[in-house]
Amino acid sequence: MAICNPLHRLALALALAAAAILLPGAAARAGEPAKDFSAAERALFMTDQFVKLRPPVTLRYRFHRSGSLEPAFDDKVSIALKAQQGTGRCCDATGEFLSGERKIELPAVEGAAGNPVTLFFLERDVREMQRLTTGKSAYFRKRIRMAIYQGAQQRAVTLRYRGKAIAGQEFTVTPYSDDPNRPRFEQFANKRYVFTLSDAVPGGVYGIRALVVDPAKSADAPPLLADELLIDGAAAAAPVKAGS
Repeated sequence: MAICNPLHRLALALALAAAAILLPGAAARAGEPAKDFSAAERALFMTDQFVKLRPPVTLRYRFHRSGSLEPAFDDKVSIALKAQQGTGRCCDATGEFLSGERKIELPAVEGAAGNPVTLFFLERDVREMQRLTTGKSAYFRKRIRMAIYQGAQQRAVTLRYRGKAIAGQEFTVTPYSDDPNRPRFEQFANKRYVFTLSDAVPGGVYGIRALVVDPAKSADAPPLLADELLIDGAAAAAPVKAGS
């Protein structure tokens, strides 16, 4: 199957062995060594996050941008799920990511098991990194991929969803902190991504945050840039500060 659009290229890069996942045994037939996936890769991209859902259903998220670099805004994200044609199984997914002039065009994902909202968030993010720096989106995809494989920090968290406490886990990565090309985009070198997951929310993804702080500012100052996605029903996020 040809990988012919940015989202599919992102999925391939992040999974490292997407062909082997889509076609079991392909890597072995090609004589390639088995991939040792990290806990973060498995949780984010290789877990059936739709197993408890009965389509049709639409997952809804809030998106908030803040920071001193560009104007803040609030917008919405949705993932519409329907049963796979001819099988009745969950799910074929169609995403709407932001609206108006901010909206990004996304392909439908057939036979999705992992929630594509994570890939959609990251695809928008690498496009933003390309817009804001002299780097290329493919390079930023590679850095995020390697950080999720090699350097994700994991911790258990307690979250609030629809007024109740639920258990979750967070994975945090800083793809550019040790980047040899860091001087080319030093302003964004401390950027970190926080993925918050919980089996207690539909679709498994509670929230995603991408945060860039200004090291010249105090810990109480607003960040340089912060993008945050939260599932509807999640507790309202506290204002993001440089030390958050």
